Amino acid sequence: MTKTKNKSLKSILKNSKGQSVLEYIILTSLIGIFCLVGIKTFGERLKTRIDNMNSQVAKHMRLR
Repeated sequence: MTKTKNKSLKSILKNSKGQSVLEYIILTSLIGIFCLVGIKTFGERLKTRIDNMNSQVAKHMRLR
């Protein structure tokens, strides 16, 4: 009886570890996706501002 209980307990622990790894993979994937979306949005805004500054500098350089 105890060997059967030990085997079932071991199988439960193995399943639990596998589930934890799967949850970790899902969580890190979601965090990665949110980071990529945030960087893309921030990058577009930053590019727009840099382009505006570049055009202003070019405009003032032509005036001289």
